[in-house]
Order: sequence, then C-alpha cells, then structure tokens
Amino acid sequence: MNWLNTEAFTAFGQHILWSDMIGNTFGLIALALGWKRSIWTWPVQFVSGLILFGAFAGHLTGSAGKQVVVMVVAAMGWAAWVRGRKQAQDGTIAVRFATWKERGLMVLAGAAGTVAVALLFKAYPSLSWDPWPDAYIFVGTVVAMYAQARGMVEFWFAWLLVDAVGVPLNFANGYAFSGFVYVIYGALVLWGMRDWWLRSRAAAAPALEGAHA
Repeated sequence: MNWLNTEAFTAFGQHILWSDMIGNTFGLIALALGWKRSIWTWPVQFVSGLILFGAFAGHLTGSAGKQVVVMVVAAMGWAAWVRGRKQAQDGTIAVRFATWKERGLMVLAGAAGTVAVALLFKAYPSLSWDPWPDAYIFVGTVVAMYAQARGMVEFWFAWLLVDAVGVPLNFANGYAFSGFVYVIYGALVLWGMRDWWLRSRAAAAPALEGAHA
C-alpha cells in the first residue's frame, strides 16, 4: 500500500499525495452523509481515518493520532446511531441542541484536552513539530465527533472551529489537498448546521405543545 503515499499530481506548485486526496475525499463524503443524517457517515469516516492515518504517520503525529481516535469514535457513533434511528419520524437520527451543561463540559474538555496534548507534544518534540495547533485539531475533532454521535447541533460549530486552524496547518505542512478540502468542509458545515438547526426546532415543537402519539 506504499503507493498511497506517492504523489498523485502537482497543482499550483503543491504536491498532492494519493493518501491525502483519497482520505479527504472520503472525509468529505462522510460529512455530506452526516448532513443528511445517514448512518453511513460512520463507516465512511472510519475508512477516511484509516487512509489519513497512513498519510500523517511519522510526520504529524497529532493528526495521525487523531485519525486513530476518529476510527474509534466512528465505531461508537455508528453503534449510537443504530440505537437512535427510531427517535426520528423519518427513520434517520433525531437531532437536538445540547444543554448548557453539555456545552460547558465540551468547552472545558476541549480546552483541558488541548493543553494536555500540547504539553505532551512539547515534552516529546518528535511527536509533532507544531504542538499547539496539532493538539487543537486532535482534541477539536474528538469533541466534534462526540457531539455528532449524540445528535447535537453544536457538532457543526465544533467543526468550524477545527477548520479555522486546519486549513493553514495543512497547507503549511504540504498537505494541500487536505487544506483545500477543509475549505469545502466549511461550506458543507454551514449548510449542514442550518439543516440540523431547522430540524431540531421542528422536532422540539410537538413537545412544547404537549402532544402525545
């Protein structure tokens, strides 16, 4: 499988690797499936994580480690969505806004996790040449996927925060296709956020009226 880390083509002076291109294409498909609340978002994310692990291993350890977590959380998210499919009337997954307590816990976990991982990278420089943004993306992705697995609209906000750092970091490290895909992620995130937002409001309306099936 060494061919995955060979150059696919060159565009605008940037060398595009097969692993970078294929892995992020799967990631883009997974995000689109998440927007549609399709359970297939999780196995596609797993495949994306597997391929990108091969792309980042040995260079951006934080990003490579993130892909391991992506695969673990993808398996957990798949199981969670299988259990939750009957919660929505259309047979997909029900979505909602997180409570203020859940938001606070995610923010605290994200901040504490970023500091802890960054300090680990600084203590062992061989793990990452750019500890803080690498740690931020690592932890931010975990938080975003956790929120997605729980059907929280805040999942999209978390991805926007990851994109804000992911785009320049990937371009700086020569992963041009990853950087380009992160830009597309941003557009999909905005559309997906709007869709989940509207669906969460529609789902909450009957409960506010006290209606019973």
